[in-house]
Amino acid sequence: MSMTLYGAPLSPFVRKVRLLLAEKGLDYQLEIIAPLQQPDWFYDISPLGRIPGFKHDDLALADSSVIGQYLEERFPETPALYGDTPETKARIRWLEKYADYELAPLATFAVFFNRALKPMRGQPCDETAVQAALDKLPKHFDYLEKVLDGADYFVGNRLSAADLAFACQLINMQHGGEALDAGRWPGLADLLSRLCQRDSVRAILPGECSALEKLLARA
Repeated sequence: MSMTLYGAPLSPFVRKVRLLLAEKGLDYQLEIIAPLQQPDWFYDISPLGRIPGFKHDDLALADSSVIGQYLEERFPETPALYGDTPETKARIRWLEKYADYELAPLATFAVFFNRALKPMRGQPCDETAVQAALDKLPKHFDYLEKVLDGADYFVGNRLSAADLAFACQLINMQHGGEALDAGRWPGLADLLSRLCQRDSVRAILPGECSALEKLLARA
């Protein structure tokens, strides 16, 4: 049984799959594929060229949510991260989608992209775009704080893919120099802090921060 994850560590979607694999105790190899520099063969795995890509023996998959749900069903003996009832499964998939489709355009593709990726490429940061994203994020944090409702985790008060998807976007926002306001969103801040103390996150986050520092220093 051989599993390979393709992508760049600073991608929140690659990070999400890495955390899912770690929380499930599954071994894999990470093969670096940089965005916009995909080799031709990668399109056989991810037809749209997007990261992450994933292979398990002869099976090729793309999209972090699809990969996550495959792992959940393929390895039922591992810790469940997508719920165990129709209700919890639906709530987790909704919140994972919310993080991927609502938080990502702002936290990653606006804040992180302009503050971190553009300088790496020798391009100027569009601070107007960053501030516009920061103006839009509070309504999403308000909603998620309400969903959390004082619990330790979003769904069923246990770790799920919803929590990991949220954390992955907030980590990118932090990489872009912005922190969650703990006074305004104490539940989310506590959740993020708790997640960042998990072994799965601690195993990869220092390496990300070190790589980011080196890349920015070269820019």
